[in-house]
Amino acid sequence: MKRILVIDDDRASCELLREIFAAQNWNVETAQTPAEALNLASHTKFDLIVSDINLEADQSGLDLLRALRDRAPVILITGFGTLETAVEAAREGAWDFISKPFKVTEVIATARRAMESGKEPAGEKVDIASYQSAGLVGRTPAMIELYKEIARVAPARSTVLIIGESGTGKELVARAIHQHSQRAAGPFITVNCGALTETLLEAELFGHVKGAFTGAVSDRKGLWEEANGGTLFLDEIGEMSPAMQVKLLRALQSGEIKRVGSARSISVDARIIAATNRDLEEEVAAGRFREDLFYRLSVVTLRVPALRERRNDIPLLAENFLGRISAARGRRLRLSAEAMGLLIAYSWPGNVRELESAIEYAALRARGNEIVPEDLPPKLRGDEARLRALRENPALATLYADLPTLDELERRYLLHVLEAVEGNRTRAAEILGIDRRTLYRMAERFGLKLGEESGEQKHEAR
Repeated sequence: MKRILVIDDDRASCELLREIFAAQNWNVETAQTPAEALNLASHTKFDLIVSDINLEADQSGLDLLRALRDRAPVILITGFGTLETAVEAAREGAWDFISKPFKVTEVIATARRAMESGKEPAGEKVDIASYQSAGLVGRTPAMIELYKEIARVAPARSTVLIIGESGTGKELVARAIHQHSQRAAGPFITVNCGALTETLLEAELFGHVKGAFTGAVSDRKGLWEEANGGTLFLDEIGEMSPAMQVKLLRALQSGEIKRVGSARSISVDARIIAATNRDLEEEVAAGRFREDLFYRLSVVTLRVPALRERRNDIPLLAENFLGRISAARGRRLRLSAEAMGLLIAYSWPGNVRELESAIEYAALRARGNEIVPEDLPPKLRGDEARLRALRENPALATLYADLPTLDELERRYLLHVLEAVEGNRTRAAEILGIDRRTLYRMAERFGLKLGEESGEQKHEAR
């Protein structure tokens, strides 16, 4: 029988994970302190160790990872998922890490894979320094998965293809890969393949020699050479002409480039990261993009989620943009609950870039220190019914207006549901899609008391 050690300073979380794993017929031991965990691990062989990162103790989950990673695969759990956490976990040899609140199926599947594959971590151990964040913001499951993929791919030399809609932050992902790689001290060079004609793009990428064309009065390095020892980011790769695709493929295969007008090859060591908002597989099928180049570029493919797919990140992003504007102007601005509600409800076809523009627009129009719905761009204010609903029930917006943690948001929503059903536990469980036993565990976890079953609200905060 598989044996698992669960470490969490919260008793309810320990018991929840114990129940999840025990249902799979796995033997589970729990510890609420690092000392207790180390003591158990010293005389018991475990097949898997699952630990919360943020322990209320002198040692963190990362400290336990360093101490126990040679004994069993380690999965870390965190309520504050960031790119830096993912990189640190991968660097220290964690098999994987999961963000709270987690899905039971995800925890079980990850645990099973870890125990079946032995001690090999999901990310390579690499000797990297702590690099400045590339600017990625988000804590939703989709972003956590992206952080983990960045952490896994950053230490490698493989080419990476980043796909996603316009405005999702593909260049930020490319910068994050570069900053968390062993090439971080080298240059990061960006080329917009859709902004230049074929002739200009070739000269920009590969450089030219004197006399290669009219105006070439001296030899000039191309951006590929400038990226030597670092990373070359080819944005909008799907816009590249067929002739340039051939030249790019040749350079990728050989690791050498030729300046325009020169017969001499130059060896260049630059990692290539490409990005596109096009479906390159469709482009290949239509004959507009070379299949061999597609496979050369997409050794690793990362998808950046659209903003509408991670709406819970909107308050975090909005406050981040507003903080920058406030710092630049020396005037602290905030978003009203109604304004935040409209931001979250909007579809954002332009993604994060459109959100940033909307916040800047609103900051310019705000008369006081608070941004209200009337300050937002007209297209966000167009749905009068939605705005009226927010005004009639501001609690819907205040659930998340102050940027609570995901745990706190879950607690508030539980309270919101209990209030809506006047404390009826059976109805609350139905709305939440859980059984009553799970409802009791949630209430205990958040320090809430559930009263006797009745039509009146009986719960109260401890």
